Amino acid sequence: MASTILATDVAAPVESSSSAVNWGPIIAGALAASTLTFILMLLGSGLGLTMVSPWSNESASVRTFAVSTAIWLVIVQWLSSGLGGYLTGRLRTKWVGIHTDETFFRDTAHGFMAWALATLLVVFVLGSALSAAIGTGVQAASTVASGAAMGASAGVTANAGNDGGSDGTSYFVDALFRPTDPSRLAAPGPEGDATAAAQASRILITSAAAGEVSADDKTYLGQLVAARTGLSQADATARVDAVLAQVEAAKVKAQEAADTARKASATFALVGALSLLIGAFIASAAAALGGKQRDDEEDAFYHAARG
Repeated sequence: MASTILATDVAAPVESSSSAVNWGPIIAGALAASTLTFILMLLGSGLGLTMVSPWSNESASVRTFAVSTAIWLVIVQWLSSGLGGYLTGRLRTKWVGIHTDETFFRDTAHGFMAWALATLLVVFVLGSALSAAIGTGVQAASTVASGAAMGASAGVTANAGNDGGSDGTSYFVDALFRPTDPSRLAAPGPEGDATAAAQASRILITSAAAGEVSADDKTYLGQLVAARTGLSQADATARVDAVLAQVEAAKVKAQEAADTARKASATFALVGALSLLIGAFIASAAAALGGKQRDDEEDAFYHAARG
């Protein structure tokens, strides 16, 4: 005969009064991870500074520096996230009456939250110190790679109101008016030389901003050079062409250096994001491993005590 099961005979599920989140182990793991991150980043900054040098033949390229930095970021995330996640799993209290799959999920979630908290601590608390430490190495590498070229290009377009030609265009102006006869340096007429230099400076500045030198400006430059240096018109025009070629070469070199720095920055950003994803995975897996080892050792101790 079929038996009748009353609703009151079915036990209602009991909701736990305690949260599934143990903030103590999460905070402890995050603090350990952020501290190790700071130490490793300082170490990486010191190693990075050894890769750059003001001597061109002894310094690593920007690409090498960027790749090395990206690899180091992955290593930092691997070690710090692994430590933080493992401590989070080992320090949490044992969940009683919880299915194995739920325990695994909670451990991975705890590891992820420890990684997230550690990342926020590094960004908001240690961000300025890390930026100063890393920025020193990045600035040194950038200076070695493109400082001279950028300075030459910037000098052509800066200080447009300087009539004396004493700004960054002075080198090119001096090349234009370098006399074939050194005695001309002591020749009378300094005001005329200053006026010619100022005019040439303004022509170079305007041409650099426009991207090219007009035919009229080039002709006038040749006339100025011929008048102030004693060169023939053909030689003066050849000197003008040579100096303009130097200006263009400096501009191209600066653009190449800027493009190299842009690619290095893009690579750094992409690998930095990838390293964070790796850190999140490592922290979650390490927390699950630590939690499992904690439960296994407690169970082994319990059975050994009963036996």
